[in-house]
Amino acid sequence: MEFLRLGVVYAHLIACCVAIGLVLTSDFAMVKQLLEGSDSAHCKKEHLDTLKRTITLALQVLWVSGALIVMLDSYVKGASYFLNPKLQAKVLIVSLLTVNGALLHSVIMPALVKAGTLLKLELGMRTLAIFAGTVSGVSWFYAAMLGVGRPLAWKYSLGELMIAYPLLIVAGFIAVTLLVGWARKRRETPSVSAIGEQQAP
Repeated sequence: MEFLRLGVVYAHLIACCVAIGLVLTSDFAMVKQLLEGSDSAHCKKEHLDTLKRTITLALQVLWVSGALIVMLDSYVKGASYFLNPKLQAKVLIVSLLTVNGALLHSVIMPALVKAGTLLKLELGMRTLAIFAGTVSGVSWFYAAMLGVGRPLAWKYSLGELMIAYPLLIVAGFIAVTLLVGWARKRRETPSVSAIGEQQAP
């Protein structure tokens, strides 16, 4: 039983690491391109399709391995195991992550492919894309924090464990919205050199 649980936890950890690594590199690439004003390679169909397939597979492995861990632990610890606030917080966040992922894959990504860049999306879709992207990033890291935070088990209530989650989403949403607004303004404002070339005889 112990070695079985170890193997399942290992698969759970690997899936989480793969997903977080992809999310982190994709987000860094997006921020870098917004700062530099370069073309948005992260919005190309090939990149988004690869990201979608890998994240979906990682999420499936997380659900299956997580369910197995819960089954094994509840078998040993009894029904009271399900009252653990940390477990409840993890299930809640991964559930939100799954719903948000479905929104990203079915609505946001096709819109990004069509527009070619986040900056060219209409205001409503752009706001939704920023919010969904922020929820995704915060949720992955928050779930990972809860996963490794064994001292948090039974020490805090569900509300206390979750209190920072919406605050991080709001902070991230505001930060990315400001960055995108700045990038759009810079893109729409002609540079001094460009103005000089236009005025030259």
